Amino acid sequence: MADVGPQSQLIPNLPDDIALQCLARIPRSHHPTLSLVSKSWRSTLTSSPALYNTRSLIRTTETFLYLSLRINSTFHWYTLVSHKLLFPVCSMPVKPIGPAFAVLGSKIYVIGGSIGEIPSNNVWVFDCRFNCWEMGPRMRIGREFAAAGVVNGKIYVMGGCVVDNWAEVFDPATGLWTALPSPIEVRDKWMDATAVVGARVYAMTDRGVVVYDVEGCQWGTLSKRLDLGWRGRVVVVGGVLYCYDYLGKIIGYDVKEDVWKELRVVDKGLPKFFCGATMVNFDDRLCVVWEGKGSGEEVDIMCAEIQVRRDEDGGLSGNILWSDMILVVPNGASIVQCLAVDL
Repeated sequence: MADVGPQSQLIPNLPDDIALQCLARIPRSHHPTLSLVSKSWRSTLTSSPALYNTRSLIRTTETFLYLSLRINSTFHWYTLVSHKLLFPVCSMPVKPIGPAFAVLGSKIYVIGGSIGEIPSNNVWVFDCRFNCWEMGPRMRIGREFAAAGVVNGKIYVMGGCVVDNWAEVFDPATGLWTALPSPIEVRDKWMDATAVVGARVYAMTDRGVVVYDVEGCQWGTLSKRLDLGWRGRVVVVGGVLYCYDYLGKIIGYDVKEDVWKELRVVDKGLPKFFCGATMVNFDDRLCVVWEGKGSGEEVDIMCAEIQVRRDEDGGLSGNILWSDMILVVPNGASIVQCLAVDL
């Protein structure tokens, strides 16, 4: 980066590329305060892609939790900066029902969903670096309650319709959606949940679990054991697929062993998860967000972070790193989605 005049330098007497590396090492939670130092700092911290490219290159990125809630028929987005520091972010311009979600780099993709009871092919993209929404490339066909997964930097979407274009893939390098051929026997409209293990995208449908092997370009179905144990939303951490069972306990499915195992939580500080809970891989840790009891007219949004591991006996154990209430919302509010983004 070429040097600029002394008055516009980020740090006096330092080349801007060196100054940028200094700023890139500062935790993002301090950016609001740092943006008050000068106009050049504010511009760099709030609108410079180079800052985030530098953070990635020098490996100072941080993982942030983004949470979407439905409150009084409207959708609200928040980001969790620390254990109890939850900030609202700008809302989507539209309010689709039943969209799919995916994270690519620093961006959250909200895919399809119905608007006025009509499935949409719109894709809205939230740039977490600069807290702004923009319209992304539209899908080939409208979808609602579809499944989406990211493999090798591309978004694979399936379901949400019952036509020939049942599945398609988005390549951010070209900005294009491409039809993904699929056999008619795997096509189901309603996708209940999705997960990615390695190069395979798993989707739960009303009829069972469908899997697409990206590297082998093959469709298939899985064993009944996975189908019977999969309940609600799932997350993959360390190659293990986690969800909660009908007793409200967290269980993990080992794809290679084809077996479900109960997660033995060392610290007995979690409730039973019967509904209103979702999970996300938060920097290789299991993050659970759920709806607590509240005070009758309000609902507590709770969050816990669990360090999971495989034991010598082949079992699964976890330590609760922290667990706390992060937000209070009106009764009737519900969790739509939670996602982890590296910035």
